[in-house]
Amino acid sequence: MDARSIIAKVRNREEPGPEELAWFGQGLASGAVSDAQAGAFAMAVLLNGLTEPARVGLTMAMRESGEVLEWDLPGPVVDKHSTGGVGDSVSLVLAPALAACGVFVPMISGRGLGHTGGTLDKMEAIPGVVAQADTATLRRVTREAGCAVVGATGDIAPADRRLYAIRDVTASVESIDLITASILSKKLAAGLEALVLDVKCGSGAFMKSEADARALAESLVRTANGAGCATAALITDMNEPLAPALGNAVEVAVCMQVLAGDRLAAPRLHDLSVVLGGRLLALVGETEGEGEEKIAEAIASGRAMAHFAKMVEMLGGPPDMDTDWQTHLPKAPVVGDVTAPEGGVVTEIDGEALGLTVVGLGGGRQVETDRIDPAVGLTEFVGIGTRVARGDPLCLLHAADEDSAVAAAERIRAAVTIGEGPAEPAPLVGARVDP
Repeated sequence: MDARSIIAKVRNREEPGPEELAWFGQGLASGAVSDAQAGAFAMAVLLNGLTEPARVGLTMAMRESGEVLEWDLPGPVVDKHSTGGVGDSVSLVLAPALAACGVFVPMISGRGLGHTGGTLDKMEAIPGVVAQADTATLRRVTREAGCAVVGATGDIAPADRRLYAIRDVTASVESIDLITASILSKKLAAGLEALVLDVKCGSGAFMKSEADARALAESLVRTANGAGCATAALITDMNEPLAPALGNAVEVAVCMQVLAGDRLAAPRLHDLSVVLGGRLLALVGETEGEGEEKIAEAIASGRAMAHFAKMVEMLGGPPDMDTDWQTHLPKAPVVGDVTAPEGGVVTEIDGEALGLTVVGLGGGRQVETDRIDPAVGLTEFVGIGTRVARGDPLCLLHAADEDSAVAAAERIRAAVTIGEGPAEPAPLVGARVDP
């Protein structure tokens, strides 16, 4: 086999076979496929697409390019993946809630991408936590705490890591086939029995339209099931932040409030965690309504908090995160209200603009080498449908200095549309894609 013939097949809208794709995946990992050939392959896929069998074959090839975990645990091994949004901290609530329900969650997560926050960055806002863990640590924490929210090791899907970097510089990131293979190769390498996907749709998501979100959700669900992992997806609203906080430490703080039993601290975050957890438990044998009840009870009872605290301690964090989290999380030196420039009803929120505002404050990366300030962000953000008077707070701004606070306040006001109303938030779950 050789890369040129495989690229030519995709270019000519022919279907490469599973053996060819397996060879290509190994070639990406080993270097036998050159950067030029990888770029040509990615562009051919972007322009011509892959058939469903070929998409499954590429996903499996990239999964098999590195270590594939196997487990011997007294319960199902499951996970959740979100396509990214603002104020989306579901992983930090859902992983320990699932663990409290008797399943095991080796959650391989990522860092911030573009305007969206990263789960690993949020974990590392907790002092001492080292979220970039090796496989031995992932196994130990998953077994003992029931969940481990960590980064992928270099041994997990190395073909994807190489192809992703090349896609980023060759204008081929947007391919649904390549997005699907990239997401699933890493998730399936974790040895999952079931997976639930949270595909975001709206102003704060990568997929702005419902049609694009559905296309991605269907591709992910069909491919994962074709690869042997029971998978379902929910298409969920991202036309406003999921939680009323955006930033790393401030999102962890909201999650701690929810895990402490305060649903009203972030009702949309709580409710989506319950729905996603119920759907995932249904994939491993629960009835869906009972699954949702179990997740809600695990949160309300404090059992989810106990699993979260144990995970944090095992990853190097403080041993009393469940009881004294307020003292551990970093706090910004400049905190103040951003006020409404006029009265009326909040009718629209530009989530992407808000996410980029947090990045500008230092809460995300402009370039790969940037260091994140975990303390900066926004809290107490108003929701769509809220009536405000001129001078009422739109949010509380947490900044490193006065200059960045002033610049951020201007961007926040520009991202919030105030009109005559009325306005209602969109339903939290817009559609389901089942196996």
